Amino acid sequence: MHSMKKFILSLLLFCFVLNVSTARALHENADIKSPIVIMAYYTGDGTTINHYRIDQLTHLIFSFLHLRGTQLAVDSPKDSVTLRHLAALKDQYPRLKVMVSMGGWGGCEPCSAAFSTAKGRQQFARSTKKILDEYDLDGIDLDWEYPAIQGYPGHLFTPQDKENFTDLIKRLRHALGKKKIISFAAGGFDEYLRHSIDWHKVVPMVTYVNLMSYDLVNGYSKVTGLHTPLYSSANQPESVDHAIHYLDSIHIDMHKVIIGAAFYARVWTGVPDTNHGLFQSGKFTDMVNYSDFDSYFSPANGFVFYWDKNSQAPYCYSSEKHAFGTFDDIRSVQLKTQYIKENHMGGIMFWELTCDKTKDGLLNAIYQTSLQK
Repeated sequence: MHSMKKFILSLLLFCFVLNVSTARALHENADIKSPIVIMAYYTGDGTTINHYRIDQLTHLIFSFLHLRGTQLAVDSPKDSVTLRHLAALKDQYPRLKVMVSMGGWGGCEPCSAAFSTAKGRQQFARSTKKILDEYDLDGIDLDWEYPAIQGYPGHLFTPQDKENFTDLIKRLRHALGKKKIISFAAGGFDEYLRHSIDWHKVVPMVTYVNLMSYDLVNGYSKVTGLHTPLYSSANQPESVDHAIHYLDSIHIDMHKVIIGAAFYARVWTGVPDTNHGLFQSGKFTDMVNYSDFDSYFSPANGFVFYWDKNSQAPYCYSSEKHAFGTFDDIRSVQLKTQYIKENHMGGIMFWELTCDKTKDGLLNAIYQTSLQK
């Protein structure tokens, strides 16, 4: 009898130790979730995506689909294959949401005309539902640059775009139902914020507002500046914080606002050696992926890195080449992520994933910062 009790006690002890060890192993291998949205735009194919840390993302947005008449369309068989591969990633990463974006900077030439009629808006909504269902996708992002104001040179825009955009969102929400994600890429500059969107009607119907708080100094500018600053300065009032203050002042739900980070630099040349090239005349000449920063902006090319304390943003200048670069880096995206958490916002998105390093890049800096208390 004594031997039987000893055996049972030993068995119970073994089971307890086994359960503790199993629980510890499961905890150590658990998918640690970011408390904020981390959303990547993606222009690559079904193979390139495998080089990146998808487990650090909450949302992946394939860019771009375009209009065919008034309907949303997949541009090519290659894009179709890519969409199916991206959607299949959800089997491996169950919390990942995979979306598509319509338009882009140069990709929305027909948008104003296509969405000018109720019929066109309804056809778009129905075609969007068809594509999301066919490819098992979680939502649509509208990247119309821009309703009611000048965007890409030569693209049509009318004052009626603002009202038509509202109705487009309404029809999309009705067609897609409550669960599908609807977001839109919003300009981070004053003209867009004040004139393109009927915020109080649109925001309740969408899931996210993707604030493009980059390109605030764009390729058409003949004066250098910081293209994605966190805070404003005397020389540059537009910034992440400036846009957020505006949206907050009109009582927009901050939990829906996703601010933008840039995984690329803008470069101007012919820039005089004054103030390290910042706020000087020059000619925009290049865009550089973050993955190429180490070689392009190397000391061998004469570049020196600087930090603007007012804007909390980096930049660099080469007095040899008279070249100026503006961008996000690890420090600036960490500060943006902290800003999101401190201000109880929805999260961060960026353009775009294939610009990043495949290891220890900007995505990793955002993700690790998001986990900090």
